[in-house]
Amino acid sequence: MAELLIRNLEPEVIKRLKLRAKQNHRSLQCELKSIVEAATKMSLEEARKVSNAWHKRLSNRSFSDSAKLLREDRDR
Repeated sequence: MAELLIRNLEPEVIKRLKLRAKQNHRSLQCELKSIVEAATKMSLEEARKVSNAWHKRLSNRSFSDSAKLLREDRDR
C-alpha cells in the first residue's frame, strides 16, 4: 500500500485531529485514514447522479408535512 506524508500542518490542526481520533477510539493514523477514505468514496459527479436518480424515483410521490407530524407528536 502507498504511504502519504503531509508537511507543515498547523499545531492547532494536529491538536484537533488527535482529539477527534481520541473521541473515535482510534490512533491518529487510523483517524486520518478514515478521513481520507470518507472524502474519496464518491466524486461530485457520482453524487449528482445518485441524487438525480433518487429525485426522479421520488418525484411522483407526495409526502406529509413532517413539521406538522413532529408538532403532533410533541403535543402528545
